Amino acid sequence: MYRISGDDLEVLLVHPGGPFWTKKDAGAWFLPKGEIDPGEDALAAARREFQEETGLQAEGTLVPLGTVRHKGGKLVHAWALEGDCDPSEIRSNTFSLEWPPRSGRRQEFSEVDRAQFFSLDRAKEMIFPEEAEFLLRLEAHCIEAGKLQR
Repeated sequence: MYRISGDDLEVLLVHPGGPFWTKKDAGAWFLPKGEIDPGEDALAAARREFQEETGLQAEGTLVPLGTVRHKGGKLVHAWALEGDCDPSEIRSNTFSLEWPPRSGRRQEFSEVDRAQFFSLDRAKEMIFPEEAEFLLRLEAHCIEAGKLQR
């Protein structure tokens, strides 16, 4: 999700929940995303995952931003949606994890523990490095569509 605020492009990024990400900030934020279910269309998966991770519906036109590959091999498809929300009202699904390790106790954690709109320059600093390319593609789209001046 992105919004134009004055002359600035702002991008909604999410921070992963759970104990492994608690103290990580710059370079640890992501676009809302997840696994494509067997037989599921990538665009349908994007809409579903956005809803699961934010509690929001991805309604409207989604602009394709292509794909990038993470260093670990994961292929990520992304779309952009112009919109607005109150990031403090984001509600994410949860996952179960044995925590602390080897304790035999399972705990529930939010898949996303927070969300925030960042200016484009700040988003480039905060986003997981392999996903920064999506921000450049979004900026180019907004300039081409006449929504942003550069």
